[in-house]
Amino acid sequence: MQLSKKIILFGLILSFFGGVNNAHAQQIKATSFPIKDIQLLNSPFSNAKKLDSGYILSLSANRLLHRFHKYAGLPVKDSVYGGWESDGLSGHTLGHYLSAAAMMYSTTRTKAFKTNVDYIVSELAICQNARKTGYVGAIPNEDTLWAKIKRSEIKSSGFDLNGAWSPWYTVHKVMAGLMDAYYFTNNKQALEVATKLADWTYDLVAPLSDSVRLKMLNCEYGGMNEVLANIYAVSGNTKYLKAAHLFEDDFVMGKLANQIDPMPGKHSNTNVPKAIAAARQYELTGSLRDSTIASYFWHTMVQKHSYVIGGNSNYEYCGDAGKLNDRLSDATCETCNTYNMLKLTSHLFTWEPNAKLGDYYERALYNHILASQHSKTGMMTYFLPLRMGTAKQFSDSTNTFTCCVGSGMENHSKYEESIYFQGNDGSLYVNLFIPSELNWSAKKSKIIQTTSFPNSNTSTIIYQGKQAQKFAIKIRKPSWSRSVKLMVNNVSYNYSQDKNGFMIVNRQWNNNDSLHIVFDMHLYKESMPDNENRIAFLYGPVVLAGHLGKSMPDPVFGTPVIMDTNPLDKINKTSQEALIFKWNAIGKPKDIQMMPLYAFNDDYYSVYWDKFTTAEWVLKEKEYEAEKIRVQQIESRTIDQFRIGEMQPERDHQLVATEKSYVSDAVGRMGREARLNNHFQFYMKQVAHEKCSLLLTYIGDDKGRKFDILVNDQYLTTVEWEGGITGRFYDIEYPLPIIESNKNSKITILANHGKTAGRVFGVRILKN
Repeated sequence: MQLSKKIILFGLILSFFGGVNNAHAQQIKATSFPIKDIQLLNSPFSNAKKLDSGYILSLSANRLLHRFHKYAGLPVKDSVYGGWESDGLSGHTLGHYLSAAAMMYSTTRTKAFKTNVDYIVSELAICQNARKTGYVGAIPNEDTLWAKIKRSEIKSSGFDLNGAWSPWYTVHKVMAGLMDAYYFTNNKQALEVATKLADWTYDLVAPLSDSVRLKMLNCEYGGMNEVLANIYAVSGNTKYLKAAHLFEDDFVMGKLANQIDPMPGKHSNTNVPKAIAAARQYELTGSLRDSTIASYFWHTMVQKHSYVIGGNSNYEYCGDAGKLNDRLSDATCETCNTYNMLKLTSHLFTWEPNAKLGDYYERALYNHILASQHSKTGMMTYFLPLRMGTAKQFSDSTNTFTCCVGSGMENHSKYEESIYFQGNDGSLYVNLFIPSELNWSAKKSKIIQTTSFPNSNTSTIIYQGKQAQKFAIKIRKPSWSRSVKLMVNNVSYNYSQDKNGFMIVNRQWNNNDSLHIVFDMHLYKESMPDNENRIAFLYGPVVLAGHLGKSMPDPVFGTPVIMDTNPLDKINKTSQEALIFKWNAIGKPKDIQMMPLYAFNDDYYSVYWDKFTTAEWVLKEKEYEAEKIRVQQIESRTIDQFRIGEMQPERDHQLVATEKSYVSDAVGRMGREARLNNHFQFYMKQVAHEKCSLLLTYIGDDKGRKFDILVNDQYLTTVEWEGGITGRFYDIEYPLPIIESNKNSKITILANHGKTAGRVFGVRILKN
């Protein structure tokens, strides 16, 4: 394979060896420094990286390889991991692992990372050779799946493709991991395996008709078009660019090209990678259509679908543009979405460095990515919950392996990324204020940034070089700072500011010259786009959360509200060293203390707060009293109660569930659902000759559910649940047939209408 002189790769690394010489390729204005040239200094980010490093090294390569070996017909070398690795998305974690370990090696030079990467790549090559097709994977029933696609047989209800769970998503993760093994550890065998997998992909998909191909793309396919474009960039073989274009759909990318927001009702993380791929293809080909897709998507997601922390989606889906007020739950802000949004932001920044892009990157990095890791255990969140009175739920080290554990391994391995960029005019962009040391090889110098930001409002940049050099340092002027002061060698400096929001210090730099930055950091609030009286508080770029203790407050009435029209005047910073703030006589039922969201691990918190007038609060209290009376009445009528989703109560009520019946939690309660054509059943006490009702508890977050309820194998009713207020539970009663003798009645929840049955969060038998 011929490698040409230069490649521009984005999101993970923005410059590397190899690439294509293309007259149509877009000329970029800034390039990210290779992460190997940056070292983090002491900060919450270096702590997160250290924890992630330990977690990655604790994982077993052979356990991650279990199904790769098994499905290639080779002896397995260890047991399979739990969670999604034992389910239909197995194999995706190995791809993320390769990426994270390769990046860890690049920045730490710890040999164990490269040893593991090299071993996994060599084993994948053995598996690939054993299959003799170019394919390598770990997806259950994958041979049948791909054979059907080859015959143009496509069946999908969204995430499944011919019975497999988002198989192209997993293929992408494996290919991306292999490419990162090549980029960051110079493992040429990884490139060979990835290229053979790309050949297999092209041979499978290229013969499909457009109608069949687009039908296939209704299933989540990850960043297949991005990784194929990157293989084209390395090889110069246009076949791989053609393969990338085969993974382009009309129903999202076509709308974006015409600047139509396609995201309401769409699964967020299915679609962010499409914009990244478009960005990559624009850089390689200069296609203005791809440029529009990428840039319009970014603006749409950031301005119309993102919460205050920079994350997006509720239960993984986007709602109507600008409508976020009723979409606060324990399942807001899937972490993978922001992982991908930061990749996209890095692309756009290189095209035209802009402070607004840096502002978003900074906010999402501090308030979602950093906040998604437990600062003591290193475990990761799937969602970053924003329901009032919520708490984070973290992964298990060996039995979870969701998509966000995979992307989480990468998130905390690459904080060096996007701190600094080199302008094509030789300037230095300082985009993030993270303590770090840059080895600027092109100028044979070092840039050292020392700061305790955001706990302090200053950052100092020191130039170290044997030779004096003239160049511009361009510092992002953040939107959260009303003014910024600069000092060079302790002397005030009158800077100019460019049109994109960067403060320019253009001078000759001598060894140990210092540039001192002083921000005007202050407390401010940000309202929901569709409710000015639901607000969040920020200090600088940091989102503050209110500390609500170790126990979950009442989900409807237990979280404090603000009884003041101008609360900023009555919130005080109480520490010089840390970001701790105290309410003063503005909260009802009590005042609280606030600190950064990223500082929370296990305690309950709120990010958003409702403001009330006195009259509004009186009505709220009446609603609360009415609800207490309703609950008391239900308790007095209860014959039998079943806390579904909990182990012992499910045993006590003889619960039997089919394979695709799952337990999940919301607002501190466990619930159970059944997927298509599955069911769960249990037994409840009923009193003879009494008129009784079956009460089932649903949650407003769930929508579009339809299922049948059977009692003693006899049809009772069909439920069509269209949801309600997010975070609110609803008790619905269904009259039961009168029985002649006391007995336990069998209740069946049956998903037989092509939709999910439940979730059911509670079951009672009531006297009428």
